[in-house]
Amino acid sequence: MIEKNNIKYERVILVGLITQHQTEDKLKEYMGELEFLAYTAGAETIQYFTQKLPQPDSKTFVGSGKLKEIKEFVDENDIDTVIFDDELSPSQLKNIERVLERKIIDRTNLILDIFAQRAETSYARTQVELAQYEYLLPRLTRMWTHLERQRGGIGMRGPGETQIQTDRRIIRDRIALLKNKLQSIDKQMATQRKNRGELIRVALVGYTNVGKSTLMNLISKSNVFAENKLFATLDTTVRKVVIGNLPFLLTDTVGFIRKLPTQLVESFKSTLDEVREADLILHVIDISHESFEDHINSVNEILKEIKAIDKPMILVFNKIDQFKFVPKAEDDLSEDKRENISLSEMERMWVAKSEYPTVFISAKKKKNIVQLKKLLYEEVKKIHTKRYPYNNFLFEYYEEE
Repeated sequence: MIEKNNIKYERVILVGLITQHQTEDKLKEYMGELEFLAYTAGAETIQYFTQKLPQPDSKTFVGSGKLKEIKEFVDENDIDTVIFDDELSPSQLKNIERVLERKIIDRTNLILDIFAQRAETSYARTQVELAQYEYLLPRLTRMWTHLERQRGGIGMRGPGETQIQTDRRIIRDRIALLKNKLQSIDKQMATQRKNRGELIRVALVGYTNVGKSTLMNLISKSNVFAENKLFATLDTTVRKVVIGNLPFLLTDTVGFIRKLPTQLVESFKSTLDEVREADLILHVIDISHESFEDHINSVNEILKEIKAIDKPMILVFNKIDQFKFVPKAEDDLSEDKRENISLSEMERMWVAKSEYPTVFISAKKKKNIVQLKKLLYEEVKKIHTKRYPYNNFLFEYYEEE
């Protein structure tokens, strides 16, 4: 454990693979994201370990030689936890734990842990608990490895197996109970959505940590929790917003991420229903991130999965104050070769030539927010005009002072 400012951080190492489906550059990017996830969960990354394999080893994820190298490092450097970038099977988890004799977690478990820390409301906690139990159920046997070391004595085998069966039954019962509870809450939330009246609904979506909550606070003049960590917002927040004299509902939703655990997609169904039932999607993108194109694709994949990709959309490129442009003629992509460009130049970039309306802003610095509000007003009014053609003469856009 490392203690900084009275906060204890676990000492961790990260493990990832270069495979036929994952290049070295892609792995480097994923490992950087995994380090940020680990930091968000309360850990300090000491070292990366990577290996090139055609596919993960079915028994230990990495090869036996690499596992031995990791074992030597964790023993010599007092490492608390080893985090793997991909989801481990129950047998892999058990085999690795037996060799390393350390706490072993994978990306899925890490994300679930962060969600558990961030869940504030009863509804969010229920969703996370369900996802955790569904992840835990097939991995329950590894919790009983201490019994294996005692096997050989009479009567040692039965009680362990009986206890596992008992725990499995308890967990299955708990999963059923949580699912019933979520179904009941989902019905209540569906009723709430219907009771919101005839207002147009706009949903903020985007990769985690792109600034959705900051933007929500800016547009709706509310006070949604925002922090420079992953998954700062789990609970859905809905606010009534008026631009000019046109009212609509704005919803902030949980951030998306690559390799999002399937358990979370399912348990956060109602949260995603807010996106599915929205009239307009505000897709927020961190343009300063070197992989923002991949982030766009990841969000679009989840939107496809929940059947919301065909909705009207505005692309909001945020954090323009942090964006650095790399001239195409330059082969050297180092930081000192990057340069800032003006907003007008940014608006001529290829990313602005989308099928969707596009705007470039800085929510933190409050740059170009007037342009965003004007675009948002026009898109909401289009939907309103189509749905309620008889009362749109009442609406007029004007800039707020």
